[in-house]
Amino acid sequence: MKLEELFIREDATILQTMKQLDETGQRILFIAPEGRLQAVLTDGDLRKFLLRGGRLEDPVRLAANYSPKSLPLEERGRAKAMLERHSIDALPLLDRDGHVTDVVFATGLDVDNRKQANIPVVVMAGGLGTRLYPYTKILPKPLIPVGEKPICELILERFSDFGCRRMVLVVNYKKNMIKSYFNDLEDLRYQVEYVDETEFLGTGGGLSLLKGKLDGTFFFSNCDTLLDVDYGDVYQYHKKHGNLITMICAYKHYTVPYGVVEMGENGAIAAMREKPELNFLTNTGVYVVEPQVVEEMEEGRKVGFPDVIDEYRQRGLPVGVYPINESAWMDMGQMEELEKMRRRLEQQA
Repeated sequence: MKLEELFIREDATILQTMKQLDETGQRILFIAPEGRLQAVLTDGDLRKFLLRGGRLEDPVRLAANYSPKSLPLEERGRAKAMLERHSIDALPLLDRDGHVTDVVFATGLDVDNRKQANIPVVVMAGGLGTRLYPYTKILPKPLIPVGEKPICELILERFSDFGCRRMVLVVNYKKNMIKSYFNDLEDLRYQVEYVDETEFLGTGGGLSLLKGKLDGTFFFSNCDTLLDVDYGDVYQYHKKHGNLITMICAYKHYTVPYGVVEMGENGAIAAMREKPELNFLTNTGVYVVEPQVVEEMEEGRKVGFPDVIDEYRQRGLPVGVYPINESAWMDMGQMEELEKMRRRLEQQA
């Protein structure tokens, strides 16, 4: 990667900045006119700005940090300690005139700044997986391989990277195959428990089977979604905002490949837009949930979890959103998405 790829203009929009973060694969960019460091911008800065009510069309300077951490080029040896002390992902190295000449990344120094979240993980692993037919006629969706491992194992490993050790799988369709697979695995960093669903209750209804089994905050996930996020930060965000439920949502950007026409009265053209761009937040199917939600579930009720969230929202209870970039979300719910996920995981390996 060239150093210039990490530079962003001060007047670039938030949306343009999010795209550039996705393209670089890093979590930091620098505002550096003619190479001279002025400010830094991380994905966390973007998230905080958007949560404060910022808009995707706003200039990035409104979200950037104009008091960035840096080191003189000749003090490179202090970089590791500084990264650890300030829990940051990258540190720019400057020459005597303040120009960015190099960047030291925490990953390159094997520094782990991830926050821990040792709370249970509940995965809905009992669905029929009809969108992945005919694969799911043979295998349950949680065991569909993405590369060398099934999707459910990849999901559990991601959570275990952040300290989660108790994994609860709600199983139904081909449940014995799922149990047999995980029971045969050796040297796991986590424990797997099973809750049998005897009838299909939906992504929300299955939670009623966990009454009395969860006494604290937990992660709740579908079994077809893999996120590249800091789950420890998600958990801390949930607690800080006092939410009953926090939904992890990904920004989606879509360009309509056609000119769009709005029709007025009597067949007149009211407006025309050439290839308009749409931006919206999409539910990834991963949440942080308080045990109160489980205890209040109606037993035997078939319901989707988004409907449960909407019921709490209408009651005025605190439900919130943790926004992430689109590139941090991999979904294998459909055949074409499964292949995309496989290719992305191969690139990360």
